[in-house]
Amino acid sequence: MTFATRLNAAILRTGSVTCVGLDPRLAQLPKPLRDLVTGDRKDLAAAAYTQFCCEIIDVVADLVPCVKPQAAFFEQLGPAGMVSLGEVISHANRAGLIVITDGKRNDIGSTATAYADAYLGSSEPNRSPWGSDSLTVSPYLGRDSLEPFVEVCDLRAAGIFVLVKTSNPGGGYLQDLSVDGKTIYQSVAELVTELNRPRLDADGYGPVGAVVGATYPEQLVELRKAMPHSILLVPGFGAQGGSADDVRAALDANGTGAVVNSSRHIIFAHKREEFSVAADESNWQDAVRAATLQMNEQLKG
Repeated sequence: MTFATRLNAAILRTGSVTCVGLDPRLAQLPKPLRDLVTGDRKDLAAAAYTQFCCEIIDVVADLVPCVKPQAAFFEQLGPAGMVSLGEVISHANRAGLIVITDGKRNDIGSTATAYADAYLGSSEPNRSPWGSDSLTVSPYLGRDSLEPFVEVCDLRAAGIFVLVKTSNPGGGYLQDLSVDGKTIYQSVAELVTELNRPRLDADGYGPVGAVVGATYPEQLVELRKAMPHSILLVPGFGAQGGSADDVRAALDANGTGAVVNSSRHIIFAHKREEFSVAADESNWQDAVRAATLQMNEQLKG
């Protein structure tokens, strides 16, 4: 099956469009995991990140279609962190979750091909070294920087999510610029649709998804129409201000075609007053599951 087919099937199977963002930060880990790290030991921090993320995966595997590890927080720990990222991706693979690695990679020519070859592909015999089902990519080096990723997607039934209209306040500095009567984000959306058109599955979706933030609801509606063949990855829900009503516009008539990311509100739910945990935070996993169930219900409306 293609990446889009698998992701939409996972949405229907779980009855959820929630994507759990795996963004480990040492200071916010539950106390039992923080206590494992002494001094500035990057290896111990990396082991704590692995345990934290893998336990989250175990808690949410039956509730959501996908997880999104943020590579930067693992890279921050150096080589030990990168080993941790690999372990987390592999654990998510074994749990049956689709993995969206958030690396925002890109370059041109052979370098773009190398990034794609490194990350894209979770199944044998074409499993990549990282084993990710998909990867976030930047489009700002142009069409020839995206094509190598799309070619690897074709070979390995993988996917990419192109940054189109991001959730951060400063994104408009470039994305909202008007050139030849249309904005940059509209031009990128046209390219995404063009790349998908010859690669559609039976449901009309291709391997080239798009990142469109919930913090810009009007543009989310616009871009859902402009990219009918793309699965949308929607950040900005919850902690960044996007509402459930805002993000529902990303879904198609079947309730598929998009996943909505939440990181802090779920993975650090033990810090939220509404989810009571033991004083020693030993049952922090219960808060993660409760927060995931809450988000699922909110998005069902």
